Amino acid sequence: MRWRLNIRRNCWRRCRVKAEAGHSQVPTVNDLLEDASARLSTALGFERRDARLEAQILASRSLGVDRAWLIAHDQDVLTADQAEAVEKLVARRVQGEPVAYILGEKEFYGRMFKVTPDVLIPRPETELLIEKALERLPGDQPLRVLDMGTGTGCISVTVALERPLWSVTAVDLSDNSLWIARENAQRLGARVGFLQSDIYDALGDRRFDLILSNPPYIAQNDPHLQQGDVRFEPLLALTSGAEGLDTLRRLVLSAPAHLGPDGWLMFEHGWNQADSACELLTQSGFIKVKSLPDLAGHSRVTIGQWVPRK
Repeated sequence: MRWRLNIRRNCWRRCRVKAEAGHSQVPTVNDLLEDASARLSTALGFERRDARLEAQILASRSLGVDRAWLIAHDQDVLTADQAEAVEKLVARRVQGEPVAYILGEKEFYGRMFKVTPDVLIPRPETELLIEKALERLPGDQPLRVLDMGTGTGCISVTVALERPLWSVTAVDLSDNSLWIARENAQRLGARVGFLQSDIYDALGDRRFDLILSNPPYIAQNDPHLQQGDVRFEPLLALTSGAEGLDTLRRLVLSAPAHLGPDGWLMFEHGWNQADSACELLTQSGFIKVKSLPDLAGHSRVTIGQWVPRK
């Protein structure tokens, strides 16, 4: 089957070529997925299973079907236009562009959030921050919550939906981020107040029972900034000084002026920054300071309680 071999070599470039020996040059669903998986695996260093999953995700979006349809119709022959539509998305991913930016959305805490290159892509590690906040504070009281550096709004929107009695405020320095966060809040039906602010600058004397944050914490010269998805994400949301601790210092040192009695500060940080985070909190007078591990066993969230000195 010479036509099938040609398809596997480059199934999209030939999709408009006329048939040889009466066979169409357009691929079947399986041909398309096999080719895309091989290219993604080679270009991005994925295991074949992970590459196949991403190929299915991209094909599903292009074709307007779900993954179950792809499996059930794996021998269906696609039209040239369908194959070309999938190729456009696969080509972007082969260049390293994150799937979340290609699709324009990312799941977080069981909900879909709009995502653009103006904001950091929500990650599973940040779900740990929310889980610990929900565990530690009572949900039947009207607490005041601040999300510092909201980005997509995934933290503030999730907290507002999980704890309807809590009053949630979200701040960000970026106008574009706030626009996206507001859209996510409106689409998901979350009541969140938004404010443009550089850390606490625009908050005046407002105080909160809980401050949550996933601040920028990567060192400016970290080699990981040239790898994977972070190459496409906004540096403003990623880096913070030579050690990655500049924003964390501002977040912690000014927090007591914006926390009520017995209020909590909880934030995400790099896998190797737990000691620095704990030291910052302790030196600032916080108690019950603790770093919490993610599913991989890395300390990714540090928390502390503020009790005013008498």
